[in-house]
Amino acid sequence: MNENEITALFNEWNKALKTENPEKVAALYASNAILLPTMSNQVRHNHEEIKDYFVHFLQKGPVGSIDESNLRTFGLLAINSGIYTFAFKDGTSVQGRFTFVYQWNGQRWQIIEHHSSQMPE
Repeated sequence: MNENEITALFNEWNKALKTENPEKVAALYASNAILLPTMSNQVRHNHEEIKDYFVHFLQKGPVGSIDESNLRTFGLLAINSGIYTFAFKDGTSVQGRFTFVYQWNGQRWQIIEHHSSQMPE
């Protein structure tokens, strides 16, 4: 997997956000994925919990853009970590740190770990 392919995985996720359909977003995560979300204190452990987070997050109309990206691959794993900004339909925005860990499941890349937290300063 090359850097363009890893970047395309974020773009696929961001495109799923724009559908405002939490099912489409959750489908990008493996069934046993962990989500440590930006705007919730609750760790999400499975599709139902991940979908529940996106039900509420998508109501804000988020559009993400990557400010800094650090890409690495390890065989069947790919990691993209850095800083991104979400713009919301109410005109507000939030900048956060992120880590996406992707795993090849034999058919496609899936998110197995996603950590996102607001910048502390």
